[in-house]
Amino acid sequence: MLLSLRKNPYRALEKKLGYGFKKRVLLETAFLHRSYRYERRDIEADNQRLEFLGDAVMGFVVAAHIYKTRTEAHEGELTDLRSRVTSGKALAAIARGIGLGDYIKLGRGEEQGGGRQRESVLADCMEAVVGAAFIDGGTKAVEKIFTTLYAPLLKAPVEVHVENPKGALQEIVQRRHGHGPLYRCVREEGPAHDRQFTVEVLVEGAVVGTGTGRNRRLAEASAALEAVERLMKKGSGAG
Repeated sequence: MLLSLRKNPYRALEKKLGYGFKKRVLLETAFLHRSYRYERRDIEADNQRLEFLGDAVMGFVVAAHIYKTRTEAHEGELTDLRSRVTSGKALAAIARGIGLGDYIKLGRGEEQGGGRQRESVLADCMEAVVGAAFIDGGTKAVEKIFTTLYAPLLKAPVEVHVENPKGALQEIVQRRHGHGPLYRCVREEGPAHDRQFTVEVLVEGAVVGTGTGRNRRLAEASAALEAVERLMKKGSGAG
């Protein structure tokens, strides 16, 4: 999609960001992908340095916000919450929601390869925009973007879509407690050709999920999924 020529081609985007740039060149630099710079001898810098800065600054703003507002959450839960809005997947979703891909300048190969909608490209560009905002307007500028685009994600209900529930649970529990969960089979029922297993998964001695299945593997996966949903909702302040 080609941008139409107008006095400020970023006006609509700035409204979506919740912040208007004083130095437009900073925002323009935030959209320069390295593949574009490699093909243009007149371009001296791309958005990678801004990306680095934006990651650090927004990480701080998010951390400060959840530290103040989630007073009952422990360190592991705070880490999960921060990841909820600063992970590559979350950043790409934010970028898609405001049409950020339309503004990115890519090299021909990256463009033809679908880079404009690639998660990593969008996430990096979102971080670069935040970095540019920080240079342009300081922490207050970043806080405006946070309030407009990031904070609503912290208030939204948790939606859990887990392809590997045992792996996801292992990661959450390891991060929060320094060790993995414990699975125990509490019941086996039915004839040999149609067995039904019931498994509980425990964290710190407490049952956090129960699942059933035709074998232990399926029962453990079911229990892990329930545990992930419960722990993530607890960490978000829901329920």
